[in-house]
Amino acid sequence: MSLHDKTSRKLTLILLLFLNLSVLFYFKYANFFIENLNSGLNQFTNKQIDWIAVVLPIGISFYTFQTLSYIVDVYRRETQAQKELHLYLMYVFLFPQLIAGPIVKYNFIVEQLKTRLEGASNFIQGFIRFSIGLAKKVFLANILGEFAETLLYPEISEQISSSSAWIGMLCYTFQIYFDFSAYSDMAIGLGKMFGFDFPENFNRPYTSYSISQFWRKWHITLGDFMKNYLYIPLGGNKVSKLNIYRNLLLVFLLSGLWHGDNWTFVVWGLFHGFWIVLDRLFLENILSKIKFISIPFTFLLVLLSWVFFQADTIEQALEQIKTLFRFNFNPLPDLNYPNFYFFYLLLAVLICLLGFFSFSRNFSDKFLEIKAINLNLLLKIAVSILLFFVSLAEILGSDFNPFIYFKF
Repeated sequence: MSLHDKTSRKLTLILLLFLNLSVLFYFKYANFFIENLNSGLNQFTNKQIDWIAVVLPIGISFYTFQTLSYIVDVYRRETQAQKELHLYLMYVFLFPQLIAGPIVKYNFIVEQLKTRLEGASNFIQGFIRFSIGLAKKVFLANILGEFAETLLYPEISEQISSSSAWIGMLCYTFQIYFDFSAYSDMAIGLGKMFGFDFPENFNRPYTSYSISQFWRKWHITLGDFMKNYLYIPLGGNKVSKLNIYRNLLLVFLLSGLWHGDNWTFVVWGLFHGFWIVLDRLFLENILSKIKFISIPFTFLLVLLSWVFFQADTIEQALEQIKTLFRFNFNPLPDLNYPNFYFFYLLLAVLICLLGFFSFSRNFSDKFLEIKAINLNLLLKIAVSILLFFVSLAEILGSDFNPFIYFKF
C-alpha cells in the first residue's frame, strides 16, 4: 500500500466519521448544549440565546451507529466496500431493528444481504419470537410502566413512603428490561420472517453476579459496539492499568450520553463505569465466588442506577434515592394499588428468576425450535397466534403505550 493510499484512506475515514457524528451530535445534543449555555449566561449576564428546539429523529442513534460500523469495518479491511447501492441502503434502512435495535454491525450481516434464507420454517420461528416480544411489551412492560408512573411522580416524591418508592423502582426496573428486550424480540422475529438472523441483545441480565457480567448480558450489541469501535481503538487492554481504567470510564460516560442528552445519563454512565473499574481491580473476583450474595447485590446496584436513568433531573434522582432510604414504610393513603399490578410485578420477578435455571433456558430455546410439522409445532403456532391477537386487543383497549426508545 502506498503512503498516499494510506493517507487518503485515513482522511476519508475522518471525514465520514465527522459527517455522521456531526448529524448525530446536532440532533441529539444541540438542545442540551444551548440549554446549559443559556443557564450559564442567565447567571452572569441575564441574557439568553434565542433557540428553536431541535426535534430528535426517531432511532437516529441506531442507524448512525450502523453506518459507523460500515465505515470502520471497510477502513479496517474487515469487509469489502459495498458496490451495490441498493444493498447498502437495505442495510441502513432495514426496518425491523431500525429504530429500536439491536445494533447490527455491517460485517455481521453483509452475506445475508445477498444470500439470506427464506421459507416457512424461518417465517414460523420469526412469528413465534415476534408474538412473545409483543406480549412482553404489552402485558409486562406497559402494565408495570403504568404502575411505576403512578408511584414515581416528582410532585409526590416528598410525600411518598419508602415502600411505595421501592415498589415503583422495582416496576421501572422490570419495565425497562421487558420493554427493551421485547423490542429486540420483535426485531429479531421480524428479521427471521424475512430471512435475516439478527444478533441476540439480552441474555437474562438480572441474574448477573457483577456489573461487568451485567454488561455482557444487557444490550449486548451496544456493549459490543462500544468495545470494538471505542474501547479497543483507545488501546483496549494493551495499555497501562491506569489508562485501562480511564478508558473504561470514558466508554461508559459516552454510553450514558448515547442514551440521552441529560446530566442524569452522564451520572448513570459514570456509575456503571465506576463499578466496572472496581470489578477490574478486585471486586468481580470476589463476587464470582459468592453468587448467592452477589446476584441480589448487583441487582440492587442496577436498580439504583435506573433511578438516574428515569429521572428528569439530578435533583429528582437524589430526592428519589432519599425517599428509598428514608425507611418510612407506611403506604401513601391516597394511592390505591390494584391487585393485578402486583400480579404482573410478581410474574416479572418469577420470569427473571427462572432465567437463572438451565431448565428454563432449555425450555425457551426449544419453544423457538422448529423441526417438523407435528402436534407440538401446531400448538406453538396456536399459542403464538393467541398471544398476537390478545396483545393487539390490549393495545387497542389501552391508552398507555410508552416508547422508551424515543430518547435514544
